[in-house]
Amino acid sequence: MSARAALTLRPGAHDAPPLATAMVLAAGLGKRMRPLTATRPKPLVEVAGKPLLDHVFDRLRAAGIGRAVVNTHYLADALEAHLRHRVQGIEVIVSDERDRLLETGGGVANALPLIPDERFLIANSDNLWIDGPVDAIRLLGSRWDDSIMDALLLVVPLARANCHGGIGDFHMDANGQLTRRRPGRVAPFVFTGVQIVSRRLFEDAPEGAYSFNLLWDRAIANGRLYGFVHQGLWFDVGWPGAIAEAEALLAQG
Repeated sequence: MSARAALTLRPGAHDAPPLATAMVLAAGLGKRMRPLTATRPKPLVEVAGKPLLDHVFDRLRAAGIGRAVVNTHYLADALEAHLRHRVQGIEVIVSDERDRLLETGGGVANALPLIPDERFLIANSDNLWIDGPVDAIRLLGSRWDDSIMDALLLVVPLARANCHGGIGDFHMDANGQLTRRRPGRVAPFVFTGVQIVSRRLFEDAPEGAYSFNLLWDRAIANGRLYGFVHQGLWFDVGWPGAIAEAEALLAQG
């Protein structure tokens, strides 16, 4: 299935209210980014003259999101100081994981008391994306359909996954429904680190640390995991060598 087909076949719920809250995942140890993360958390590593975290907040502000919950663990003091002094125009609430790193799923579940919304955005802080003709977050929000979705992932075709060394994450059918990459196969779509989720996704979820993969697998089993294709640029800035590669591609326009 082509990326263009995935964009046009399901209209989504265009009358859905704008997204109000984002959860920014920023608690990871950044092991793949060493030695750059020996003295600073990964979200503060700079790409194109700006910390990765600031790139994410630029996208949140552009999409009109007014509240961001950010989880912290590794070098949390430095990250929280940056949030206090450098982030403007968005209310920032810290979800403190200093005592225990809860991974992606557990980290969001732990922050749910700080998130009043029934649906909200989640964005990883170690990916860099540039909007296409339309703001990616606003477009993703316009495609949300509460009647059929528990999670809606922004995905990019594997061929356009800059700096990414993987073999894809998901297959997508004509209606945008996602399934896992099949064993021994290449999957045509890569998760960008940006998604909208419903609080329903966390019903009966385990306590403590666990990966978001657990929640996605439950949504797939229920036929409620969907994807939408990003129309702009995306960079997987997960290791030091990817920084120069991403900057070179950005400089080329």
